[in-house]
Amino acid sequence: MHGIGNDYIYINCMESVPGNLHQLSVEMSDRHKGVGGDGIILILPSDKADFKMRIFNADGSEAKMCGNGIRCVARYVHDKRLTEKRSLTIDTLSGIKEITVELKGGQVDRVRVDMGEPVLAACDVPVKYTEERMIEARVRAGSAEYGLTAVSMGNPHGVIYVDDLAKVDVHGTGRELEMDPMWPDRANIEFAEVVGPDEVRMRVWERGSGETMACGTGACAVAVAGAMTGRTGRKVLVHLLGGDLEIEWGADNHVYMTGPATTVFEGEYERQSPEETELAHV
Repeated sequence: MHGIGNDYIYINCMESVPGNLHQLSVEMSDRHKGVGGDGIILILPSDKADFKMRIFNADGSEAKMCGNGIRCVARYVHDKRLTEKRSLTIDTLSGIKEITVELKGGQVDRVRVDMGEPVLAACDVPVKYTEERMIEARVRAGSAEYGLTAVSMGNPHGVIYVDDLAKVDVHGTGRELEMDPMWPDRANIEFAEVVGPDEVRMRVWERGSGETMACGTGACAVAVAGAMTGRTGRKVLVHLLGGDLEIEWGADNHVYMTGPATTVFEGEYERQSPEETELAHV
Protein backbone atom coordinates (compact mmCIF):
# COMPACT_ATOMS: atom_id res chain seq x y z
CA MET A 1 0.00 0.00 0.00
CA HIS A 2 1.07 3.59 -0.39
CA GLY A 3 0.06 7.03 0.78
CA ILE A 4 0.87 9.36 -2.13
CA GLY A 5 3.91 7.28 -3.02
CA ASN A 6 5.22 6.57 0.49
CA ASP A 7 5.04 2.78 0.14
CA TYR A 8 5.16 0.21 2.91
CA ILE A 9 4.47 -3.51 3.07
CA TYR A 10 1.53 -4.08 5.43
CA ILE A 11 1.48 -7.34 7.37
CA ASN A 12 -1.66 -8.63 9.07
CA CYS A 13 -0.50 -9.61 12.56
CA MET A 14 -3.90 -9.86 14.21
CA GLU A 15 -3.25 -13.54 14.99
CA SER A 16 0.54 -13.97 14.90
CA VAL A 17 3.68 -11.88 14.57
CA PRO A 18 6.78 -12.88 12.54
CA GLY A 19 10.13 -13.08 14.33
CA ASN A 20 13.21 -10.86 13.88
CA LEU A 21 11.27 -7.88 12.58
CA HIS A 22 14.32 -5.69 12.04
CA GLN A 23 15.85 -8.19 9.62
CA LEU A 24 12.50 -8.93 8.01
CA SER A 25 12.09 -5.27 7.12
CA VAL A 26 15.54 -5.16 5.51
CA GLU A 27 14.78 -8.31 3.49
CA MET A 28 11.31 -7.35 2.32
CA SER A 29 12.07 -3.69 1.63
CA ASP A 30 14.88 -4.42 -0.83
CA ARG A 31 13.55 -3.21 -4.18
CA HIS A 32 15.76 -5.62 -6.13
CA LYS A 33 15.68 -8.81 -4.05
CA GLY A 34 12.56 -8.38 -1.93
CA VAL A 35 9.04 -7.03 -2.28
CA GLY A 36 10.33 -3.46 -2.26
CA GLY A 37 9.20 -0.56 -0.10
CA ASP A 38 10.14 2.15 2.36
CA GLY A 39 9.72 -0.41 5.14
CA ILE A 40 7.13 -2.68 6.73
CA ILE A 41 4.13 -1.86 8.90
CA LEU A 42 2.53 -4.40 11.21
CA ILE A 43 -1.20 -4.27 12.01
CA LEU A 44 -1.81 -5.72 15.47
CA PRO A 45 -4.51 -5.97 18.14
CA SER A 46 -4.40 -3.42 20.96
CA ASP A 47 -5.74 -3.36 24.49
CA LYS A 48 -5.73 0.46 24.45
CA ALA A 49 -7.13 1.30 21.00
CA ASP A 50 -8.99 -0.29 18.09
CA PHE A 51 -5.70 -1.39 16.51
CA LYS A 52 -1.95 -1.02 16.94
CA MET A 53 0.72 -0.35 14.33
CA ARG A 54 4.47 -0.90 14.40
CA ILE A 55 6.73 0.62 11.75
CA PHE A 56 10.14 -0.59 10.61
CA ASN A 57 12.18 1.39 8.10
CA ALA A 58 14.01 -0.11 5.15
CA ASP A 59 17.24 -0.19 7.19
CA GLY A 60 15.57 -2.20 9.97
CA SER A 61 15.23 0.65 12.47
CA GLU A 62 11.88 1.05 14.21
CA ALA A 63 9.99 4.33 13.76
CA LYS A 64 7.50 5.83 16.18
CA MET A 65 5.01 7.25 13.71
CA CYS A 66 4.21 7.47 9.99
CA GLY A 67 1.42 9.75 8.77
CA ASN A 68 1.04 8.12 5.36
CA GLY A 69 1.31 4.70 6.95
CA ILE A 70 -1.43 5.25 9.50
CA ARG A 71 -3.85 6.29 6.74
CA CYS A 72 -3.12 3.02 4.93
CA VAL A 73 -3.67 1.05 8.15
CA ALA A 74 -7.08 2.71 8.50
CA ARG A 75 -7.99 1.75 4.95
CA TYR A 76 -6.67 -1.81 5.39
CA VAL A 77 -8.73 -2.59 8.49
CA HIS A 78 -11.81 -1.06 6.87
CA ASP A 79 -11.36 -2.88 3.52
CA LYS A 80 -10.70 -6.20 5.28
CA ARG A 81 -13.84 -5.74 7.40
CA LEU A 82 -11.81 -5.83 10.59
CA THR A 83 -13.95 -2.87 11.64
CA GLU A 84 -16.97 -0.98 10.36
CA LYS A 85 -16.17 2.17 12.32
CA ARG A 86 -15.82 5.44 10.45
CA SER A 87 -13.92 6.84 13.42
CA LEU A 88 -11.28 4.68 15.08
CA THR A 89 -8.15 4.82 17.19
CA ILE A 90 -4.72 3.41 16.40
CA ASP A 91 -2.01 2.87 18.99
CA THR A 92 1.50 3.94 17.93
CA LEU A 93 4.81 4.45 19.70
CA SER A 94 4.05 8.19 19.69
CA GLY A 95 0.63 7.72 21.29
CA ILE A 96 -2.92 6.90 20.27
CA LYS A 97 -4.09 8.64 17.09
CA GLU A 98 -7.70 9.35 16.16
CA ILE A 99 -8.67 8.57 12.57
CA THR A 100 -11.73 9.45 10.48
CA VAL A 101 -12.39 7.45 7.29
CA GLU A 102 -14.09 9.30 4.42
CA LEU A 103 -16.10 7.02 2.11
CA LYS A 104 -17.07 7.43 -1.53
CA GLY A 105 -19.33 4.89 -3.15
CA GLY A 106 -18.92 2.68 -0.09
CA GLN A 107 -15.13 2.60 -0.50
CA VAL A 108 -12.46 4.44 1.46
CA ASP A 109 -11.64 7.64 -0.43
CA ARG A 110 -9.58 9.71 2.00
CA VAL A 111 -8.48 9.45 5.60
CA ARG A 112 -8.23 12.31 8.10
CA VAL A 113 -5.80 11.88 10.99
CA ASP A 114 -5.52 13.87 14.20
CA MET A 115 -1.73 13.94 14.42
CA GLY A 116 -1.75 15.54 17.86
CA GLU A 117 0.12 18.60 19.04
CA PRO A 118 3.49 19.49 17.54
CA VAL A 119 6.43 19.31 19.92
CA LEU A 120 8.57 22.45 19.66
CA ALA A 121 10.75 22.35 22.79
CA ALA A 122 14.25 21.50 21.59
CA CYS A 123 14.90 19.06 24.43
CA ASP A 124 11.76 17.10 23.56
CA VAL A 125 12.17 16.97 19.75
CA PRO A 126 14.97 16.02 20.62
CA VAL A 127 17.69 18.29 19.23
CA LYS A 128 20.74 19.70 20.95
CA TYR A 129 20.30 23.47 21.04
CA THR A 130 21.07 26.21 23.54
CA GLU A 131 17.68 27.95 23.33
CA GLU A 132 14.23 26.63 24.20
CA ARG A 133 13.18 26.27 20.56
CA MET A 134 15.18 25.83 17.40
CA ILE A 135 13.61 28.19 14.86
CA GLU A 136 15.52 29.18 11.73
CA ALA A 137 18.82 28.22 13.39
CA ARG A 138 21.77 28.58 11.05
CA VAL A 139 23.26 25.21 10.20
CA ARG A 140 25.88 24.26 7.63
CA ALA A 141 25.81 21.27 5.30
CA GLY A 142 28.40 20.91 2.59
CA SER A 143 29.31 24.39 1.36
CA ALA A 144 25.91 25.95 2.11
CA GLU A 145 24.18 27.39 5.17
CA TYR A 146 20.50 26.93 5.94
CA GLY A 147 17.88 28.09 8.41
CA LEU A 148 16.56 25.02 10.21
CA THR A 149 13.44 24.67 12.37
CA ALA A 150 13.09 21.61 14.60
CA VAL A 151 9.64 20.06 15.07
CA SER A 152 8.53 16.70 16.39
CA MET A 153 5.31 15.11 15.16
CA GLY A 154 5.98 11.94 17.12
CA ASN A 155 9.35 11.73 15.35
CA PRO A 156 12.04 14.42 14.90
CA HIS A 157 12.06 16.71 11.86
CA GLY A 158 14.39 19.43 10.64
CA VAL A 159 12.54 21.79 8.27
CA ILE A 160 14.41 24.02 5.85
CA TYR A 161 12.63 26.59 3.67
CA VAL A 162 14.44 27.46 0.45
CA ASP A 163 13.84 29.85 -2.45
CA ASP A 164 14.21 27.21 -5.16
CA LEU A 165 13.59 23.56 -4.31
CA ALA A 166 15.02 22.44 -7.66
CA LYS A 167 18.47 23.66 -6.67
CA VAL A 168 18.68 21.65 -3.43
CA ASP A 169 20.87 18.54 -3.21
CA VAL A 170 18.26 16.60 -1.26
CA HIS A 171 20.30 13.39 -1.12
CA GLY A 172 23.63 14.90 -0.13
CA THR A 173 22.35 17.57 2.24
CA GLY A 174 19.58 15.37 3.61
CA ARG A 175 21.94 12.51 4.43
CA GLU A 176 24.43 14.85 6.09
CA LEU A 177 21.84 16.61 8.25
CA GLU A 178 20.05 13.38 9.20
CA MET A 179 23.26 12.12 10.77
CA ASP A 180 24.34 15.43 12.34
CA PRO A 181 25.29 15.03 16.03
CA MET A 182 22.71 17.67 17.00
CA TRP A 183 20.07 14.94 16.63
CA PRO A 184 20.40 12.30 19.40
CA ASP A 185 18.13 9.93 17.44
CA ARG A 186 18.85 11.21 13.91
CA ALA A 187 16.07 13.11 12.11
CA ASN A 188 13.93 13.43 9.03
CA ILE A 189 14.94 16.42 6.92
CA GLU A 190 12.41 18.40 4.88
CA PHE A 191 13.12 20.99 2.20
CA ALA A 192 10.19 23.27 1.37
CA GLU A 193 9.39 26.09 -1.02
CA VAL A 194 6.48 28.51 -0.60
CA VAL A 195 4.05 28.60 -3.53
CA GLY A 196 1.56 30.89 -1.79
CA PRO A 197 0.20 31.71 1.69
CA ASP A 198 -1.77 28.46 1.71
CA GLU A 199 0.40 26.27 -0.52
CA VAL A 200 3.90 24.80 -0.38
CA ARG A 201 5.91 22.11 -2.15
CA MET A 202 8.42 19.89 -0.39
CA ARG A 203 10.86 17.01 -0.67
CA VAL A 204 11.89 14.81 2.20
CA TRP A 205 14.89 12.79 3.28
CA GLU A 206 13.52 10.24 5.74
CA ARG A 207 15.53 8.88 8.62
CA GLY A 208 16.38 5.28 7.85
CA SER A 209 14.86 5.25 4.36
CA GLY A 210 16.46 8.05 2.31
CA GLU A 211 14.38 10.22 0.00
CA THR A 212 10.79 9.04 -0.24
CA MET A 213 7.86 10.11 -2.40
CA ALA A 214 6.04 11.50 0.61
CA CYS A 215 6.10 11.83 4.40
CA GLY A 216 2.94 12.62 6.34
CA THR A 217 4.60 13.68 9.58
CA GLY A 218 7.08 15.67 7.47
CA ALA A 219 4.27 17.53 5.72
CA CYS A 220 2.82 18.36 9.14
CA ALA A 221 6.21 19.62 10.34
CA VAL A 222 6.59 21.76 7.20
CA ALA A 223 3.15 23.30 7.78
CA VAL A 224 3.92 24.04 11.43
CA ALA A 225 7.30 25.56 10.58
CA GLY A 226 5.75 27.64 7.80
CA ALA A 227 3.12 29.08 10.15
CA MET A 228 5.63 29.67 12.94
CA THR A 229 7.93 31.66 10.68
CA GLY A 230 5.11 33.64 9.05
CA ARG A 231 5.57 32.11 5.61
CA THR A 232 2.15 30.48 5.46
CA GLY A 233 -1.19 30.36 7.20
CA ARG A 234 -2.23 27.51 9.48
CA LYS A 235 -4.03 25.59 6.73
CA VAL A 236 -1.94 24.61 3.71
CA LEU A 237 -1.94 22.30 0.72
CA VAL A 238 1.40 20.48 0.63
CA HIS A 239 2.65 19.17 -2.71
CA LEU A 240 4.98 16.16 -2.38
CA LEU A 241 6.57 14.07 -5.11
CA GLY A 242 3.84 11.45 -4.75
CA GLY A 243 0.82 13.73 -4.41
CA ASP A 244 -0.87 16.25 -2.14
CA LEU A 245 -1.82 16.41 1.51
CA GLU A 246 -4.10 18.89 3.26
CA ILE A 247 -2.61 20.00 6.57
CA GLU A 248 -4.32 22.17 9.18
CA TRP A 249 -2.79 23.39 12.43
CA GLY A 250 -6.03 23.88 14.31
CA ALA A 251 -6.99 26.36 17.00
CA ASP A 252 -6.82 23.46 19.47
CA ASN A 253 -3.07 23.19 18.67
CA HIS A 254 -3.62 19.79 17.03
CA VAL A 255 -2.38 19.15 13.51
CA TYR A 256 -4.84 17.46 11.14
CA MET A 257 -3.72 15.64 8.00
CA THR A 258 -6.05 14.52 5.20
CA GLY A 259 -5.04 12.44 2.21
CA PRO A 260 -5.54 9.22 0.24
CA ALA A 261 -4.45 5.63 0.89
CA THR A 262 -3.98 3.14 -1.96
CA THR A 263 -3.68 -0.64 -2.14
CA VAL A 264 -1.25 -1.81 -4.84
CA PHE A 265 -1.25 -5.61 -4.50
CA GLU A 266 -1.61 -8.48 -2.03
CA GLY A 267 0.23 -11.75 -1.64
CA GLU A 268 2.11 -14.12 0.63
CA TYR A 269 5.80 -13.85 1.44
CA GLU A 270 7.63 -17.04 2.30
CA ARG A 271 10.58 -16.31 4.50
CA GLN A 272 13.49 -18.75 4.56
CA SER A 273 15.95 -18.79 7.42
CA PRO A 274 18.35 -21.41 8.81
CA GLU A 275 16.04 -21.97 11.76
CA GLU A 276 12.53 -21.58 10.43
CA THR A 277 10.23 -20.83 7.52
CA GLU A 278 7.62 -18.15 8.05
CA LEU A 279 4.71 -17.12 5.88
CA ALA A 280 3.71 -13.46 6.09
CA HIS A 281 0.32 -12.42 4.70
CA VAL A 282 0.93 -9.01 3.14
